[in-house]
Amino acid sequence: MRLGLFGGSFDPVHLGHLLVAHVAIEELGLDRLFFIPAAQSPFKPANQPAPAAIRLQLLRLALAGKTNCEIDDQEIRRGGVSYTIETVRDYAKCFPEAEMFYLIGADNAAKLNEWREAGELARLTQFVVTPRPGEAPVNFPAPFRGRTLKGFPLAVSSSEIRARVQAGLVIEPLVPPAVAEAIRAAKLYL
Repeated sequence: MRLGLFGGSFDPVHLGHLLVAHVAIEELGLDRLFFIPAAQSPFKPANQPAPAAIRLQLLRLALAGKTNCEIDDQEIRRGGVSYTIETVRDYAKCFPEAEMFYLIGADNAAKLNEWREAGELARLTQFVVTPRPGEAPVNFPAPFRGRTLKGFPLAVSSSEIRARVQAGLVIEPLVPPAVAEAIRAAKLYL
């Protein structure tokens, strides 16, 4: 079995995330892809993401009907700072025969040795970089192994979407319509 793990704050989930998921499933031949929203990023301790219940609701709306994508809320349930090693260990225990691929943005690849228990993390999973348009190819620091997705890099970010909401600008081209409506209804990011 080939499993994809896609961690992040998903604050909010956007079309770039969904496109990355689609490309990863195709290019890596994934059987299942898990979206794993973080409770709190260890690299952004001052950032307070939107409430977990709302981020989970937005993910459910965005993934409706996508049968090979699932939401795993274990990091939110654990609370506190979310460390990838804890999540990857859980998957290694639950799926001991699976080949695991952890999706990250290209900007995170150079910092992998700074992640908690980096050596064990490198042993347990391969990392897959999601490129942004115009970015240079990624080199993984030893002992990490990984690859870069080829298809469809898209320059959209959650921070850009939050800024657009604050500025009163349209976000529909960047998020699924149901997600845009839920953001408006919850008066999120204002």
